[in-house]
Amino acid sequence: MADIIKFKAFCIERYRYEHRLSGKEVVELFLQYGVFEYISSFYDVLHSFGDKYIVQDIDLFIAARKTA
Repeated sequence: MADIIKFKAFCIERYRYEHRLSGKEVVELFLQYGVFEYISSFYDVLHSFGDKYIVQDIDLFIAARKTA
């Protein structure tokens, strides 16, 4: 569980950096679109990828949720 929490924090920071957002903005976005649940569900796969891939994957996930 602690590993997943650390990974969520890592995802917040990488996403914040890549999109030039505040931490608060990222957390609100992740909550709005269920990104934290997605990260938890697919932690075993996601944590093995690089940070650029993870940010792109989260972008795709959010985009899919916006159109749903």
